[in-house]
Amino acid sequence: MGAAVIAAYPFVHSLLSCRGSRAKKGQEAEENDALFFKISLAEWSLNRAIFGGQLDHLDFPLYAKENFGINAVEYVNQFFMDKATDQTYLGDMKSRCDDNGITSVLIMCDLEGDLGDADATKRKQAVENHYKWVEAAQFLGCHAIRVNAAGHGSAEDVARYAAGSLTALATFARDYGIAVIVENHGGYSSDGKWLSQVMREVDLPNCGTLPDIGNFCIKRSEPVEQTLEAYLNAECLEEYDRYQGTAELLPFAKGVSAKTYDFDADGNETSIDYRRILKSVKEAKFTGYVGIEYEGHRLSANEGILKTKTMLEQIGRSLT
Repeated sequence: MGAAVIAAYPFVHSLLSCRGSRAKKGQEAEENDALFFKISLAEWSLNRAIFGGQLDHLDFPLYAKENFGINAVEYVNQFFMDKATDQTYLGDMKSRCDDNGITSVLIMCDLEGDLGDADATKRKQAVENHYKWVEAAQFLGCHAIRVNAAGHGSAEDVARYAAGSLTALATFARDYGIAVIVENHGGYSSDGKWLSQVMREVDLPNCGTLPDIGNFCIKRSEPVEQTLEAYLNAECLEEYDRYQGTAELLPFAKGVSAKTYDFDADGNETSIDYRRILKSVKEAKFTGYVGIEYEGHRLSANEGILKTKTMLEQIGRSLT
């Protein structure tokens, strides 16, 4: 049908759009039904566009759906840091998701203090700093907030302090129906054995892990400058085995982060064996959200996200 005809009769365009939308939704539903897990998109995948002002945080959920066919999103608190208690802003976030059939999965929380801080006062403040994000997560319909088990000192001391903080925070979050999940995010937390032991110490049903397949670097070289980009590009000096670490964290997992950087001609991630990873995920009987977190440079963010989604779907279907 010609563009002139569609322009002359707007209702035709509306009917075609509805028909196409229904077909697409049906196709997406069939694809998701064939997988043993669900796919979400981590907002961090688009961090350059958001930090650079090309994409507004409020537009992220619909952007994820329209550009990638992904109906579940994982927020990053850094992109609405001063809005955690702004009910009007949160209401706008929620309505944009509700109106478009998009699920808010979790909020990744950073820059709120170290839960494993040796100073008891700072530790308590760090716990309380997360309260507003628990409340925001409940308002938005998320199931969890992601936190960091960071601190300085011996592995034993930081583990003890972090376990205490996580117990306090998870106890608070329990009344809101929110889980507190810890990502392996550098330092001791990227040691799978260390973090799994912290989980055993906490031993609460709403406290778990968010295994990030690409975040098992325990120690990095000093960044050349104090910027996020410089830190991410710093050399990894000590790395925990990602496959062992993933297996150790999966029993406590309430989400999985599928980190990707680059792909070969067959569409496989070049540095991570995702067939091996997803086999472990399936063996752990995990059926929740696997969040796409593309951090590569060769491909654009949009290309990397789409390639990650295709890879997860292809491997996931082959394992179902």
